[in-house]
Amino acid sequence: MVLKKVLFISPIIMMVLLTACSNTPPAEKIYNHLEKAVKLEETFEKQQDPIMELEQEEQEIYKKVIELNMDDMDKIKKLSKKAITNIEKREKKIKKENESMQSSKEEFMKIEDILNDLEDESVSNKADNMFNVMSDRYDAYEKLHDAYSDSLSKEKELYTMLQDKDLKQDALSDHIEDLNNSYQAVIEANETFNNLTNEYNKLKKEFYDAAEIDVQYDNENKNNEEKKDKDDKNKKNKDNKDNENKENNPKSENDK
Repeated sequence: MVLKKVLFISPIIMMVLLTACSNTPPAEKIYNHLEKAVKLEETFEKQQDPIMELEQEEQEIYKKVIELNMDDMDKIKKLSKKAITNIEKREKKIKKENESMQSSKEEFMKIEDILNDLEDESVSNKADNMFNVMSDRYDAYEKLHDAYSDSLSKEKELYTMLQDKDLKQDALSDHIEDLNNSYQAVIEANETFNNLTNEYNKLKKEFYDAAEIDVQYDNENKNNEEKKDKDDKNKKNKDNKDNENKENNPKSENDK
């Protein structure tokens, strides 16, 4: 079986510098909460590069492990313990990521009581759409977080299994299949999260325009370039993993 993983999480577009105030105080209050919510996601964003680097490191460890057989148990154990340390580092990263997202959500939800104060119907409709999409985005993140946590748990189980000299090939293959399924769940949850992030960014722009709140999108182009670079790297990593020999799993002496 082949291990597969791809992970990139889209950032919310950073919007800085309020250059002209809206004549609608509720819109200004909403703006302040939205931008504070973005600020609170900075810790979330900072975890993405380290997580991706750790994923790449784990992939290299896996490649080394599958080149060995059970006669090389000492080497397998050493590499497996290194992989488990890698997984534990990622667990700490996603904990920080989750705390950041929960703080952002708490701040964002403060706009719910302000939405009814928007008098302009067009502005109000755009704000409602934006609120609904962002709420869906937070829900999608919860699913993504759960899926990624599950994949980490299964990875740890894999490397624990590999340290068992009596490991059967069937048991190993079954677990790798489960692990691959968990990676697929991460990919799908991540795609949903990214799509909702992009939709929210679009709707937030529309809300600011309708409310005549003038903002500068200083980091938008930078973020788009970073997303392209990371997507390219992740595709390359997935292709490399997919091209591994499916039969190159460590063999147990008890296998027939």
